[in-house]
Amino acid sequence: MFDINPTKYYKLKNEEIISENGNIPLISNSSIDNGVMGFSNMKANNKGNSITCSDTTLGAETMFYQENNFIGYSHIQHLVPKIKPFNRAIANVIISACRVATSKKFDYGNKFNREAMNKTPILLPTKDKKIDFNFIETFITELEKEQISQLDVYLKACGLKDYTLTDEEQKALDDFEKGKIKFKEFNIDTQFNVDSYKKRFDANKVKVLDNGKFPYVVRQGSNNGQRGYINEDIQYLNDGNTISFGQDTATMFYQENPYFTGDKIKILKPKNSQFNKKNALFFISTMRKSFSSFSWGGSSFNVDIINKQPMNLAVTNNQPDYKMMETFISAIQKQVIKDVVLYTDRKLNVTK
Repeated sequence: MFDINPTKYYKLKNEEIISENGNIPLISNSSIDNGVMGFSNMKANNKGNSITCSDTTLGAETMFYQENNFIGYSHIQHLVPKIKPFNRAIANVIISACRVATSKKFDYGNKFNREAMNKTPILLPTKDKKIDFNFIETFITELEKEQISQLDVYLKACGLKDYTLTDEEQKALDDFEKGKIKFKEFNIDTQFNVDSYKKRFDANKVKVLDNGKFPYVVRQGSNNGQRGYINEDIQYLNDGNTISFGQDTATMFYQENPYFTGDKIKILKPKNSQFNKKNALFFISTMRKSFSSFSWGGSSFNVDIINKQPMNLAVTNNQPDYKMMETFISAIQKQVIKDVVLYTDRKLNVTK
């Protein structure tokens, strides 16, 4: 169904490619944000309406549909369709089928490379022994309608339909736009203790359960780093209200509740009692930017490297302003939710 070859990429540093006002996506080895590391003003060197997938990660978790032309990256494979028609709906079904087919076949020692991609069989709906594209597009359309309805119910139940900014949140955004918020660089160890997990639970030996009680956090870059839920001895639980950090992937997520971990996970415990779910997103954003100069899966970060990695934080009197960061994230969330709410309402009206 595809011609698979490495993407074309510029042999430059990330900061030489990415621009604040860029509009050409740079596709990296990340398993989040559709693989987009940032945007560039440089010329796109790969065609859109195709699929990308890293050959350094587990299975098809980094496989994404790329609608527009893009800039490639080292270790990113480009799946150019031979089949017609081809569009987002068809791509999403193929990607889902690939993720199902590869979910338990690959690990960090046996990666989903180009050869494996070419040889991986997937299940697709057929009619008269041919791929039933008509069914796929109809099915995805109906599925989207169902998901939009569920999303609307969820937004209402969680009180997220209200996207009106408070005066404090509006001021935080205005101050940011006008450059009035002061920032200062701090090393990670000034705000966090970088601890080891209490016990490593081998991914090949634990039993992941649908009804498990506690999250099982590994080095993956999706689903908040959680592979599922397990029931193990609670004395080995790591504290909630912390950040989990994958040592060879630099994947980091806020963990609200106590959790177990797999191999090579560090626990970032806050030193400040004001640390919470919202300002945690500020810390994670600046840390991800700081680690973005490293290639995904290309390094293993020991405690000393993590401790000395810099973060740009909002400050008052030269000290991190946790309240300001919390307010700023709250404002950003409402702006994002506004787009989601308006999108949901628009889709529901179209469906009606």
